[in-house]
Amino acid sequence: MATTSTTGSTLLQPLSNAVQLPIDQVNFVVCQLFALLAAIWFRIYLHSSKTSSFIRHIVATLLGLYLAFFCFGWYALHFLVQSGISYCIMVIIGAESMHTYCFVFALGYLTVCQITRVYIFDYGQYSADFSGPMMIITQKITSLAYEIHDGMFRKDEELTPSQRGLAVRRMPSLLEYVSYNCNFMGILAGPLCSYKDYITFIEGRPSYVTQASENGKEEAQQGRADPSPNAAVSDKLLVCGLSLLFHLTISNALPVEYNIDEPKYYFAWTLADAINNAAGFGFRGYDRNGVARWDLISNLRIQQIEMSTSFKMFLDNWNIQTALWLKRVCYERASFSPTIQTFFLSAIWHGVYPGYYLTFLTGVLMTLAARAMRNNFRHYFSEPPLLKFLYDVITWAVTQVSISYTVVPFVLLSVKPSLMFYSSWYYCLHICGILVLLLLPVKKTQRGKNAHENNELSRPKKFDERESSLGQNSFSTPNNICSQNQDLGSRHSLLTQ
Repeated sequence: MATTSTTGSTLLQPLSNAVQLPIDQVNFVVCQLFALLAAIWFRIYLHSSKTSSFIRHIVATLLGLYLAFFCFGWYALHFLVQSGISYCIMVIIGAESMHTYCFVFALGYLTVCQITRVYIFDYGQYSADFSGPMMIITQKITSLAYEIHDGMFRKDEELTPSQRGLAVRRMPSLLEYVSYNCNFMGILAGPLCSYKDYITFIEGRPSYVTQASENGKEEAQQGRADPSPNAAVSDKLLVCGLSLLFHLTISNALPVEYNIDEPKYYFAWTLADAINNAAGFGFRGYDRNGVARWDLISNLRIQQIEMSTSFKMFLDNWNIQTALWLKRVCYERASFSPTIQTFFLSAIWHGVYPGYYLTFLTGVLMTLAARAMRNNFRHYFSEPPLLKFLYDVITWAVTQVSISYTVVPFVLLSVKPSLMFYSSWYYCLHICGILVLLLLPVKKTQRGKNAHENNELSRPKKFDERESSLGQNSFSTPNNICSQNQDLGSRHSLLTQ
């Protein structure tokens, strides 16, 4: 019988007992399914063409808070406290410094909550707890603070193209702010979205959708109504069902310490994406074939994850919205050691379990070593096709092993069992990574004023000119590479529920 306790409602305890799953997980899934139905109702009956944005904000916020209280009880008040104090900071401090104060407060408040949950209450007790949604709210608070700072204080010529596109030129009202942070579509599992995209959706303003032209650039289009999301939602629900089935059968037959428990993340994040799509949020325009793209705020690309042939490829396709957050608030603004700073921020954001820090320290080493290997050897295997195929097979196998090796402390949480695992491997991948960095030449790259100019981080120019293949927002923001190792860990345990 599932014995895990919950801080939220126990109304569904009989269902929890029947399906042999912890009550907190049952609450989460049922609430997300309710949110899916609410999203369909929201799109049909509270469409922006029928209802004012004020009503849409109110309903989205109240539904979100109801779901939060059902899942987490009075602990959900933390969401309002964190959002409310952050809003006061923005209003009182002003655009010049609000980003710094909001960043320190929001991350600090999250960290205090994580410390009390881990070290004052039961260590590792809950598989779904209130700090999960707070992690997403922290992303939204800090992202918006930087976007307002960019839009209301910095000069346009000081901003990168993506920063200009995301810049917010006026202070949000309190209702808009709480709605953005706590709406029912994203309060339980995210994903992060830009404030401008969310407000455009709520207000129903015409969007400048894009279509890829033959030269690879995106061309703006107007006058086409947003298509029905039904097909996209159905596809994502199918992925959810398959992921859940796999998780409940094959994955559960093995201890988590010996397998990579991805299916529950595929399920949770794909369902969250489907909820937003069902409400009409997430449309990113049409591709060159005129097919609607509903991946504006999608969080992962499963096929690319499973077929990753490098750390970079894995990181570029896993928990993409969090990766973009790390890029925007840390990597491209860091004055020194952006990769290390980004990994460190990722570890702090994830929580206070020591295993998280071991994972991200290892992740820094693995990422730098993989980059050095790729820069020094990949060009030798570009031709002929058979040689390239062999290279891809080998790098795929190495990538899967190194990722699994890296994230074990994230699953085990504590230092002692993590070090026992690494010692059983004789720290072989750590040693290999250090040797690679010592023996192979590292290409020197010049960081310009903006980190997006760095060859390490930037993708090829043609990709910069298009939206990121995930289209995280409608303003052409490139996906990042290093910032994402944060989700390496997230790939497994109880992280972003």
